[in-house]
Amino acid sequence: MTLPRQQNAYRLIGLLAFLLFASLVLGCNEQQPQNAAASAAAMPPPEVGVVTVSPQSVTLTTELPGRTSPFLISEIRPQVNGLIQKRLFVEGADVEAGQVLYQIDPAPFEAAYENAEANLSAVKKSADRAQAALEAAMAGVAQAEASYKLAMTNGERFTKAYEQQAVSASERDQAVTQVEVARATLEAAKAQVDSERKALATAKASIKQAEAALKTARIQLDYTQITAPISGRIGRSAVTEGAIVTAYQPTALSTIQQTDPVFVDVPQSTLDVLRLSKLAKSGEIVTDGEGQAEVGLMLEDGTEYPHKGTLEFRDVTVDPTTGSVTLRMVFPNPDQTLLPGMFVRAVVQEGVAKDAIMAPQDGVRRNPKGLPLAYVVNKDNVVEQRLLTLDRAIGDKWLVTSGLQDGDRVIVEGSQKVRPGATVRVADMAKTGAGAGAPKAQPEA
Repeated sequence: MTLPRQQNAYRLIGLLAFLLFASLVLGCNEQQPQNAAASAAAMPPPEVGVVTVSPQSVTLTTELPGRTSPFLISEIRPQVNGLIQKRLFVEGADVEAGQVLYQIDPAPFEAAYENAEANLSAVKKSADRAQAALEAAMAGVAQAEASYKLAMTNGERFTKAYEQQAVSASERDQAVTQVEVARATLEAAKAQVDSERKALATAKASIKQAEAALKTARIQLDYTQITAPISGRIGRSAVTEGAIVTAYQPTALSTIQQTDPVFVDVPQSTLDVLRLSKLAKSGEIVTDGEGQAEVGLMLEDGTEYPHKGTLEFRDVTVDPTTGSVTLRMVFPNPDQTLLPGMFVRAVVQEGVAKDAIMAPQDGVRRNPKGLPLAYVVNKDNVVEQRLLTLDRAIGDKWLVTSGLQDGDRVIVEGSQKVRPGATVRVADMAKTGAGAGAPKAQPEA
């Protein structure tokens, strides 16, 4: 009897334990939804970092590709025929204007100069003789005039004496004949003077001709020394000593390039020109004009050139093959960093955009269609989605032309935790244009 009673007691205890466990399970299942709802109600809105945008003046720049070219370039050519005796420069060195670069054999030119000099001396002596002959002829005219006056006086006296029958007809006729002879002698003397004057004029013309020939010979002799027309860096020599050269030959002996300062020529599309003109007329940007505007330069390796340049002019003709105009700039090049033909990018100021809205790049994303958008927190701390129109990137910000306005709070941190329409807590990072500071949480509205 004892064993069955023990078995019944064990069964009763097991039944009671099962009922107790079941009641506990049912109680937990009823309490779990209530706890979940309470937890959800107690969870605060997600916190996001925002940047408040505001209008500001922004300098607009554009980078235009181009190449450098020498400020001055001179091809060295001979101006006389001859044989190169010496090369008097080091290839690749700097030369000064007027420095002798080549020496052409001067011997034939020295001989020509001496011949021209001797010819001038001979012509001057001939002119001296012509001058003396003229002076003698003029003295002869004076003597002939005196003889003619004396003969006229005698002729008149003998004519009156003949009328008074004081002299014979033969004596009168002789006196009249002497007058005619004196007149003829005077005319001959005057003709001689005219002839000597012409001879002297010819001699003087010969002097000028001889002087010109001497000057030409001097110039030709000087041309045997080929000098540098400009200062700069000279390249390799195309000829060696002993080479025969001709005056103004098509092949240059060498080339000098002046690269301090240096030109930078860049093309700008006519579309950009028209766009900037339209913006300037509408007052959206303010320009300072083109004359002597300051420009920057980026080298091919991406580094910034340390010296600023100036915009000299914009070409007035559009290249029909490229649809662009050429901008010419001048940059100082004291260290010879810029070499002719280098590829560079010129940083040109387009103008100043007034009341520009700048959005941090961290706050701009793309939708599935690739359109730019931003999440903005409104005054009720609710997230709104804004589609944006972007002009360009400036530093770490986007220039926004539509989609944002003054005072908008753009989410730059925590945007992955929110969706449009969600309520958030705001941590103000900074305003655009200032550095991002430590987040400062704001109370909910």
